[in-house]
Amino acid sequence: MTDRPTQRDGDGNREFQLATSAQHMPKKQDEATRRVTARIEEIGSGGDGVALIDGARVFTPLTAPGDLAVIDVRGGRGELIEIIEAGSVRAEAPCRHFGHCGGCALQHVTSDFYRSWKRARVVGALARAGLGETDIRQTIETPTAARRRAVFAVTKLQDEIALGFHEHRSSTIVDLTDCRILHPEILARLPALRSLARTIGARSFDLSVTLCDNGLDILAIAKSASRPRGAGMSAMIDAARAAGAARLSLNGETLAQFAPPVIHFDGVGVTPPPGSFLQASREGEAALIALVKEAAAGAKKIADLFSGCGTFAAPLARSATVYAVDADRASIEALSRAVGEAQRGGLRINPVRAEARDLIERPLPTNDLKAFDAIVFDPPRAGAAAQVAEIAKSGVKIVIGVSCNPATFARDAALLARGGYTLSQVTPVDQFVYAAHVELVGVFRKG
Repeated sequence: MTDRPTQRDGDGNREFQLATSAQHMPKKQDEATRRVTARIEEIGSGGDGVALIDGARVFTPLTAPGDLAVIDVRGGRGELIEIIEAGSVRAEAPCRHFGHCGGCALQHVTSDFYRSWKRARVVGALARAGLGETDIRQTIETPTAARRRAVFAVTKLQDEIALGFHEHRSSTIVDLTDCRILHPEILARLPALRSLARTIGARSFDLSVTLCDNGLDILAIAKSASRPRGAGMSAMIDAARAAGAARLSLNGETLAQFAPPVIHFDGVGVTPPPGSFLQASREGEAALIALVKEAAAGAKKIADLFSGCGTFAAPLARSATVYAVDADRASIEALSRAVGEAQRGGLRINPVRAEARDLIERPLPTNDLKAFDAIVFDPPRAGAAAQVAEIAKSGVKIVIGVSCNPATFARDAALLARGGYTLSQVTPVDQFVYAAHVELVGVFRKG
């Protein structure tokens, strides 16, 4: 595929297009398109406005309930052409990139509508699963400019470079000059990250950046890039140091480490492997940990399933013994090292037994789970139906589910309900500000 620059937007921000997959290929010329005027009825689960056109739901980005809009319709998708009449919940987006950048979906609605919509996603999902009587608490809000993780798309063409996020459902990269959701420390380093990106020997790649407690953990993911040598390596290391990197990796291989990157979970310092999963913001993570610890209070033996490198396992180990399980062996090893170092350093922390195991393919069986006082599970967006089916038969008194997908959480919650568990409360946490995602913590009790 080839890189090709496209036109500049109205603010003079460069946009680059890279055809990277069939999903991003131009639409077929013979695909029928209709131009219609329609009223937007609601916001769908993906953050797009929904209009009923000839009895069919048409999803159109950048529209809000009540908008009367001119839309080009192709299949079930719409493209906004013009707002004729703005709905009452429509608001001015605070970011100059909104409408081009696909990093945010919901900057164009009022704060009151935004907050109620996030909670309504959880309410609706549980109601559809037959759990409409659940106590759903008010959403815990987090600061807007707090995202400590970002995966930037990068494209280089001759002397020009674009580093930013893709447009919605497009391979066009919006070259960021501002961002309302990134942590200020990452935002301030965008020029240095562009300089670093220039030293990476690939024309298009992803640059994953995580703000750790002692600098940036930077991972370049590029299919065609090879390990640099000589002057190329020196230039890359110098650029990484200038960007405030603690570690620089290429396709999972560490190229330079100025200090082990560290994330602290309740006083336990973990060095996560390159590209490992972490919660999106420190504030969101703190809210989730507090909710999990509150629900698990009094438990002395806890299983932490889909544990990652210890977001919940390490804090829980301050008052209980913990069995942590995750498919990512490197994350499990990082957790084990961190707990051992914390114990040797004099921190009061109980043992953590950690195991690398794919719980989707090989869920822990019911008999193994019966040994615990409480179970925490924080699976991928697809949920954990097979593992939850085993939990439902275990009889463990307290089960705590953490999820960023209300639909799959509701499905898994229904499995637990059929096993005799009561979903006593759910708390949404808005750590994905302006995105359609919403995190939640649900507490199940048996007996």
